[in-house]
Amino acid sequence: MGVIRKTKSVQTIVDIFDENKDALSVVKLIDFLKDKMNKTTIYRILERLESDGIVHSFMGKDGLKWYATCTSGCTASHHSDIHPHFQCQDCGKVDCLSVTMNIPKIPNRTIDFSQILLIGRCENCL
Repeated sequence: MGVIRKTKSVQTIVDIFDENKDALSVVKLIDFLKDKMNKTTIYRILERLESDGIVHSFMGKDGLKWYATCTSGCTASHHSDIHPHFQCQDCGKVDCLSVTMNIPKIPNRTIDFSQILLIGRCENCL
């Protein structure tokens, strides 16, 4: 689909991701923006930003969808920002990890997508 034009709503969400280096849950975004736009608009913009390779999404430990800025030259046709994520089981903080994890090759199969979520305690909760 793609972001065809940068409306005020699109720019507001892009600015939020520019200011936050940690991942943000869709629930937090909706709560933060509830006075500026409705949740349907937020979901549509996030879908477009993900399609354009500006953000990537993953599922957190409670089944919530989280979004983070792509940092590895992702495009509309290919997300190259494949990495594990960490979620603190105490405070809930979620962030992208810059570690390499090898995905095994499986005979007679191709792997197009993988989500790895590591759950533990962050530096502040230890």
